[in-house]
Amino acid sequence: MRTVTHREMRNSSGELLRAVAAGESVLVTNNGRVTAVLSPPGTIPLVDLAARGQARPPRAPRSDLAAVRRGSSARTTGELIADVRGHW
Repeated sequence: MRTVTHREMRNSSGELLRAVAAGESVLVTNNGRVTAVLSPPGTIPLVDLAARGQARPPRAPRSDLAAVRRGSSARTTGELIADVRGHW
């Protein structure tokens, strides 16, 4: 997969769009970080991420989530967050 900077994308957008139309995906970086992925229409983003090793398929079907038992706490959400954050 090809990687280009934001500036390269801006300056050669026509060439990049032709490459994407031909089936290539392109990563766009801004300040050294990937900020966008240009990919041909019709692709499934999660499948693309899994192919690049950036996501994994689920271990169980979504329907199994209904069986998860919800817990409750005597403490409020605010108390739990304050406890996790600690005191400065």
